[in-house]
Amino acid sequence: MENLPRHIAVIPDGNRRWAKKKGLPVWLGHRAGVKAFEKIAKTASELGIFCLTFWAGSYDNLTKRPAQEVKFLKEIYRVHFARLVKTRDIYTDKVKVNIFGFWKELLENRIKKPMEEVIEKTKDHKERILNFLIGYNGTSEMMEAIKKIVNNSKAEQAFKITPQLIKENLWTKDLPPVDLVIRTGLEGDPHWSNGFMMWDTADSQFHFTETLWPDFSAEEFKKAIESYTKTERRKGA
Repeated sequence: MENLPRHIAVIPDGNRRWAKKKGLPVWLGHRAGVKAFEKIAKTASELGIFCLTFWAGSYDNLTKRPAQEVKFLKEIYRVHFARLVKTRDIYTDKVKVNIFGFWKELLENRIKKPMEEVIEKTKDHKERILNFLIGYNGTSEMMEAIKKIVNNSKAEQAFKITPQLIKENLWTKDLPPVDLVIRTGLEGDPHWSNGFMMWDTADSQFHFTETLWPDFSAEEFKKAIESYTKTERRKGA
């Protein structure tokens, strides 16, 4: 395909509903969601997508869900990142792994250890980027950026607010703009959540689907990308 999106962001909604429809505990939905992510990440790599961002858990997911579910989510992070840090492809393909959000404040040291390890081991990779949003809300990211700007303004006389300045103070400051956002699990009410990457998605194309995340296939992922390649992007012009 030509005119591929450089940066795709995924909001993987529907793990809990998928499990409930099958009469399973909700935590099994999260486990199925990991398998879906691995399929999509592999497909994105095969297609040559430069940057893939995956919302793996909001701040509310880790602070307001039932304790047993949160405990399982944390264990998923530990196991997944322990496996990821040993995955050959991220080294051969020079994939830089980032994790954004309040994950350091919300997760225990044993959970964070493999996450910190994969970030450290891939920090100098430049061919591709794989981002995870954990303990993340877009509103929190913007508030943290504003705090940084205010603090810096106190030490600088000639201070001017610019789009570049805002971008430089975001958690995602080193990422390219998001070209395509995919949200799964639509139930007739296409909507955003917590200001998801509000600055970086200013000119994004959106793809909403009723498919619950664990059932989201590589084929549907490719169709979303194909739709993007065929759409003229005016960016408000």
